Amino acid sequence: MRREHGAEYRYTGYVLRPHPDHDAWTTRPESAADRLGIRAVNLAAFPGPHEADLVEALRADPEAWSPGLSWVAEDPEGEVAAFALLTRCHVDGAPALTLGPCAVRPELQRRGAGSAVIRAALRAAREQGENLVLVLGHAEYYPRFGFVPASRYGIRPSFEVADEYMMALVLDPGRPVPSGTIQYPEAFGV
Repeated sequence: MRREHGAEYRYTGYVLRPHPDHDAWTTRPESAADRLGIRAVNLAAFPGPHEADLVEALRADPEAWSPGLSWVAEDPEGEVAAFALLTRCHVDGAPALTLGPCAVRPELQRRGAGSAVIRAALRAAREQGENLVLVLGHAEYYPRFGFVPASRYGIRPSFEVADEYMMALVLDPGRPVPSGTIQYPEAFGV
């Protein structure tokens, strides 16, 4: 184990990872000053501008955008290191949230920034009284946050996708979970 920038790191074979008992990332809701940094993170993390443009389109859509549900993780210098966005969607008319885009600066990937910012966004959604979050993503990554195949709840997208990639997270198991087809914000183009 070693310390760097105030964080503890454990050698795991190939990469140094933050020690699980130490939060090395500062997370917070996005501010207007973060917009260029968020765009830069998305442009760096993905092969083209689609995700960066999607974030801007969702930000401009008052039906999709939910204040306090766009989160960043900062590096030690206060720059945007990672980003996670939750926006309004519906399941057969019932309100839900969709997670994504999520992005981490390439040089900071696999160091916990993405997990930290996703956990912070999900915590904010729970605190705002949301109950259901959907994600279309890596079947090996998102279950660590509690996501399971959406089909377990009778939830499906309006397009073909392998079952393991369309996932759902219920934030309050005591509340009913809608079933049916996901209606994404218009910016997603589906």
